[in-house]
Amino acid sequence: MSKLRIIIADDERPAREYLKRILQTFDTVDLVGEASDGADAVTLIKDRKPDLALLDLQMPELSGLEVVKALRKTEMPLVAFVTAFDEYAVRAFEVNAVDYLLKPVERSRLLETIDRAVERLEGADWRQREAENLQKAAHDLTEVNPHETIERIPVRHRDSFLLVPVAEVASIVADGELLRITTNSNQRYVINHRLKDLEGRLAENQFVRLSRGSIVNLDSVAGISPMPGGTFLVTLKNGQSITSSRLQSRVLRTKLLKL
Repeated sequence: MSKLRIIIADDERPAREYLKRILQTFDTVDLVGEASDGADAVTLIKDRKPDLALLDLQMPELSGLEVVKALRKTEMPLVAFVTAFDEYAVRAFEVNAVDYLLKPVERSRLLETIDRAVERLEGADWRQREAENLQKAAHDLTEVNPHETIERIPVRHRDSFLLVPVAEVASIVADGELLRITTNSNQRYVINHRLKDLEGRLAENQFVRLSRGSIVNLDSVAGISPMPGGTFLVTLKNGQSITSSRLQSRVLRTKLLKL
């Protein structure tokens, strides 16, 4: 069999580069293109006609699901969605036999996806089945509210996941494509997720953004000290100190420092 033709679509360059590095270790695949948003992914799939598309579930303009909705059945490749842990999406994908990869993607798991794609391509009606499965998964995802607040954050720990109660989280700080979570007891965890997406799942009256790259739990704040330039130094009960940006300092002053 010829090499499996693959395209990847993710709006974050580090995530695309990470997938590319793994794919380059496989002799049986050929990366034929990459897209930085959903609209480009649709064009790329139509032009390059890949066997398999690795689509980030959350992209600007068009999400991964909206990408497949924009394709005709005759244009549909096999699809595997790449996503940070999302209980709603995972449930919908598993029920409807749609492949998915959890970030950070492991080489062994990506190999399983590639092997599964090769096996499915051998079926005479694979394109019809893929379209039907994707449609069912999309329907199931619209039946739930993926933006409701969460009470626990799943974090990878060796070969399993720990569920960290949101109430125990003191701070969340972005570090490149990773988020560093620190609890009130100074336990530290790292997850692959976007800060803006996680912020949307946290209770607005409990968490506040200090800067473009940091969020803190108000119940974990011990004190707020003015700094030169109109910013604040926020000290947490676990000993952490985080400086607020000038913009968010105005928000803090309005929300917290006025009776």
